[in-house]
Amino acid sequence: MSPKKASPKKSSPKKRLADEPKEVPEETNDVGEVKDEEATASMPDTAATAPGAEENYLDDSSHQSKNSSNKPSKAGTAKPEASASTGEKRQRSIAEMFGGSKKARASTPPGVRRAAMASSSPGGADAGTSKAPAKRTINGLPVLKYIPFSLSEFQNSLTDRQKELLQLECDTFGLSWFKILKDEFKKPYFIKLKEFLWEEGIQGKDKPCPKVYPPAADIYAWSRYTPLGKVKVVIIGQDPYHGPKQAHGLCFSVRPGVAVPPSLKNMYTEIKNTYPGFVPPKHGSLVSWANSGVLLLNTSLTVKAGQAGSHANKGWETFTEAVVKAVDKYGGANLPNGNGVGKGVVFLAWGSWAAKRVAGLDKKKHCILTSAHPSPLSAHRGFLGNGHFKKANDWLEQKYGIESKVDWCTLDENAIKEGDSA
Repeated sequence: MSPKKASPKKSSPKKRLADEPKEVPEETNDVGEVKDEEATASMPDTAATAPGAEENYLDDSSHQSKNSSNKPSKAGTAKPEASASTGEKRQRSIAEMFGGSKKARASTPPGVRRAAMASSSPGGADAGTSKAPAKRTINGLPVLKYIPFSLSEFQNSLTDRQKELLQLECDTFGLSWFKILKDEFKKPYFIKLKEFLWEEGIQGKDKPCPKVYPPAADIYAWSRYTPLGKVKVVIIGQDPYHGPKQAHGLCFSVRPGVAVPPSLKNMYTEIKNTYPGFVPPKHGSLVSWANSGVLLLNTSLTVKAGQAGSHANKGWETFTEAVVKAVDKYGGANLPNGNGVGKGVVFLAWGSWAAKRVAGLDKKKHCILTSAHPSPLSAHRGFLGNGHFKKANDWLEQKYGIESKVDWCTLDENAIKEGDSA
């Protein structure tokens, strides 16, 4: 038998070709699994800042359902034949790099060849996962987007009365906040608060309650306009406007078509002093700010019509303190240059009431700016001329980059919610 004929017999090409189709899909599957894991665990920071990124692991959110159809990796969505072909090509290219000549590879059993390639690759057998996985905890704090949450599971954990009382929260509360504050809703103080509001007439998002502002569906509007991971500035108010059609869930802001309140006029004046090109709008809607990452949070979230401070000391202060703590932990987590947990945000606390709400925060971590309130009664005693709008942007630029600055001068009357859906 000639050497030419002996060589094929020695390398057993038929046996090798018969074996490989069984092994290639297996290897492709392995790669596919690793890729799928990397797509989740090794996502770069920029991916975490995409709209809705902080909504990962929210089983019942609209973002989850939208993203789920696009979730599988290329390996997971490829046709089986393509996967096998891709895997085989990958095998061959790696083998050519690390496995020597074609003749040597032909005489090497497939299993041994695969092990040899793994040990020859940088990182050894774990070369397929050589990418360092993204941290799921930072300084002991879970990364925001990796915190699991299911709204349906939360609802199933409630008693019948709790389900009735907390239906408004389940229907209207922003899910990026919900997963952090879910335990707060079941605490005795909050249930007591909800019992009080039930008696006041707040019994669901669609039931009119003319004697309490804002309308029930807008009480938590701030949580939908400004997702937790996108918060960059917090402006703290006291309680909602108590006049008709004014309050809509964002402090200092009023609906289009409603006269601009005096305090907001003074805020416009201060912006004009800082940015001379600013043209104060004829409306008082601050939705554009909220969409840009400015959390417009009142300390008390409801008020009785015509009675300022009427819902103070009913439990809202405790709840909004928990909101501020959530911002302390996760505010800005998904901003450019963010790392998944809070690195700090700007707090604008105007007036002694607001200053007390931020007194316990770390001034080295956050930029905390305090002054007199913009009310006509106090604006000339320290609010006008405080330069807070520019100081906030200067700090944000230094902390997160120029793209994180707030455009204080653009206030679109027709701006709509860009945050997560209720």
